[in-house]
Amino acid sequence: MQPEGHDIELSVNGVQYRRAVEARMLLSDFLRHELMLAGTHVGCEQGVCGACTILLDGAPVRSCLMFAVQAGGHDLFTVEGLIGASGELNPLQQAMHEHHGLQCGYCTPGILMTMTAFLKQNPDPSELELREALSGNLCRCTGYQNIVDAMLKAAEMMRAAAP
Repeated sequence: MQPEGHDIELSVNGVQYRRAVEARMLLSDFLRHELMLAGTHVGCEQGVCGACTILLDGAPVRSCLMFAVQAGGHDLFTVEGLIGASGELNPLQQAMHEHHGLQCGYCTPGILMTMTAFLKQNPDPSELELREALSGNLCRCTGYQNIVDAMLKAAEMMRAAAP
């Protein structure tokens, strides 16, 4: 017996999609396997590590804890949406590069999405506030100091570019 499909419409990085999905398909699997947006990484599959973090209507969510059908009618933003129209890096990406904020890179997409939402809400964070915001994203490689330095620099760059 074939599982029943549910029609969903959603926007991902400004592009509208309409698909039929199984009720039990995780949002992370939908993004990676149906839309071929493999930047959303799946780490723990329990919502603990933060690697699968995306923005749903501007708020960070763990895509491994949501079903694709729950995202219907919403606006999603993934790490692929950070790159500029002409291929230039987003300030967060640029700062991570310049400050060596990544090693293996597995956690990086989730960190970038978490920080995108956080820095929009708090454009001038203290180091302590930034560390608190990062606390839901696990990184096993870096020790976090370079990530913190990069995100503080990204915040500075974003403030300087703001009108």
